[in-house]
Amino acid sequence: MSEGDDLQRIDSLRILLRAANHSYYVLQSPTMLDSEFDQLLKELEHLESMHPEAWDADSPTRVVGGGTIDAFKAVEHAMPMQSIDNTYTVDDVRAWHARITASLEQATPVLSCDPKIDGVAVSLRYESGRLLQAVTRGDGIHGDDVTAQARRIRTIPIRLSGEPPTVLEVRGELFMPNAVFEAVNAQRETQGEPLYANARNLTAGTLKSLDTSIVADRQLAFTAHGVGVVEGAHASGYAEFQKLIADFGLPVSGKLRSTDDLEEMVSLIEAFNDVRGDLGYGVDGMVVRVDSFASQSKLGTTSKSPRWCIAFKYPAEQGRTKLLEVEWWVGRNGTLTPRATMEPIQLAGTTVSHATLHNIEEIRRKDIRLGDDVLIEKAGEIIPQVLAPILESRDGSEISIKPPARCPACAGPVGPEGPRLYCLNPECPAQLRERIAWFAGRGQMNIDGLGEKVVDQLVEAGLVSHFADLYRLRIEDLVPLERFGPKAAEKLVAAIDASRSRGLAAVLGGVGIRQIGRTGSRILASHYRDCEALMAADEADFEKLPDFGEITAAILYGFLHSQAGGDVFKRLADVGVDLSSSSSVAGDSRWAGRSVVLTGSLESFGRRELTERLEAMGAKVSGSVSTKTDLVIAGEKAGSKLKKAQDLGIETWDEAMLVEALQGD
Repeated sequence: MSEGDDLQRIDSLRILLRAANHSYYVLQSPTMLDSEFDQLLKELEHLESMHPEAWDADSPTRVVGGGTIDAFKAVEHAMPMQSIDNTYTVDDVRAWHARITASLEQATPVLSCDPKIDGVAVSLRYESGRLLQAVTRGDGIHGDDVTAQARRIRTIPIRLSGEPPTVLEVRGELFMPNAVFEAVNAQRETQGEPLYANARNLTAGTLKSLDTSIVADRQLAFTAHGVGVVEGAHASGYAEFQKLIADFGLPVSGKLRSTDDLEEMVSLIEAFNDVRGDLGYGVDGMVVRVDSFASQSKLGTTSKSPRWCIAFKYPAEQGRTKLLEVEWWVGRNGTLTPRATMEPIQLAGTTVSHATLHNIEEIRRKDIRLGDDVLIEKAGEIIPQVLAPILESRDGSEISIKPPARCPACAGPVGPEGPRLYCLNPECPAQLRERIAWFAGRGQMNIDGLGEKVVDQLVEAGLVSHFADLYRLRIEDLVPLERFGPKAAEKLVAAIDASRSRGLAAVLGGVGIRQIGRTGSRILASHYRDCEALMAADEADFEKLPDFGEITAAILYGFLHSQAGGDVFKRLADVGVDLSSSSSVAGDSRWAGRSVVLTGSLESFGRRELTERLEAMGAKVSGSVSTKTDLVIAGEKAGSKLKKAQDLGIETWDEAMLVEALQGD
């Protein structure tokens, strides 16, 4: 085949595979077998490798495979992403309908309803038909840029079909099929790892992975259900908009129903509950909305949610099964959590054989025993839980559940704190993996590329048994590990080295002191110049700090003056980790007590890193502008927040002014 023939074949394969994806995921009418699709995809990959000049970021081959990103960037939504008010009874739906009809002065507005998928909300922005950006909901004003991850999801078209508008922004839900979720948990169970609570949590974690191949492997899917900014197209209402975007190749639920009869809508909601478990993915309710966009605009929104729609959530599904065994899992901070193993039962479309028992006091309060027939519940937000034993089914063979006297992972001592039990051995191997992963996490030491899988490799290889061991890793230590070449090893070692200078607040947040989170760590770093000053303080000093009470002060003091706590800081200092605070006594800073709002894109700073830096110097970083705002820092494409600040006469800085101020601090 000539070069010209190869290039023509590449073009035709791309067209054919895009059409197959559209038919499979959007039209739900496959045009070829999976094996045929895979064969054609491999052929395209081979041809593209032979002709790098034909590389195209939008090729179907870019939707699968690997690739990593350095970090997440915070992005301001062009239009806020609000949440929807929930209700749990049809009477509440009727009351909502009465309110909106009174406001509209219209007796029978057309309503549309479609399934409420239990996933992660994202916004996709297309310009001239090409996917430009994917952003998570975040706080509704800002979200994380997950474009690299979105491009690995087959149900998200990289290019739209037909004649799409100049700008099309759709909101929708990313979710994981039940079968994939169960397979991931089954694998973790065989490896003795804690199970994920639900598919939504695993979806969120997958989306946060810097390794985009994980996103492809876990087969995330997308369904569009909302409208953002649109330029160059028009639809009079939601149902019409759904049809419009489906024609462009975007996946919609296909289960949208519309009616101007409220009682028919109620019947639709109730009937759907009987079939939602057969969908193969999590659905926890139905979203009912006024269909007309003009009416939606008239009804408006509150500060949190639109008035023109409501989410009806089905009650948690319950079932009866037998409790066979109780295991005790050891978490990052040494928490011992009891997990029930039961005879398998189908609930909410998935097979359930494990459930949380929360803690020993909860077991005693409910009088749950081994061998009991138990009532379990699976709600969308939590791992399945045991509600109660079925007392009338007891025959006297049931056995009381006793807490372990020693840690099941290390045989170390166990002690209570409130209703919970803790392993008191800081070197417990069951805690090590989670502690290292937490230490390296984005909100702590922020070590790019050191996720759970890499931590597992390092621990299993015997390379890391303490936080300080990370800073002794060499490139030659990493290269023999799976998926590590010289470049990847060099990159990770450099990222670890860069984290040495994060400072006291990051270290305190990373080492896992109970009751001391990110906010507490920043407060401590703002009042103590270094670790030595912190160690010299007593409990009374800690109790005087903002948001620190007697219990937190005692836990902190106890950790700092324990052998394990002292060892942590000594070993980190020995490998060159900075244990000083760049902002000791934040009250002396120009930022102390000032309310600051960030808006727009800043080239010199990541949004999270800048927020943490300002907060460490005593500032209070807010997401919205009000009369209490002292300063607005506006980057490129600053929008309504900058205008509001100007209208209120609030001081505003551009990025150059910010850089100059920080250099002077």
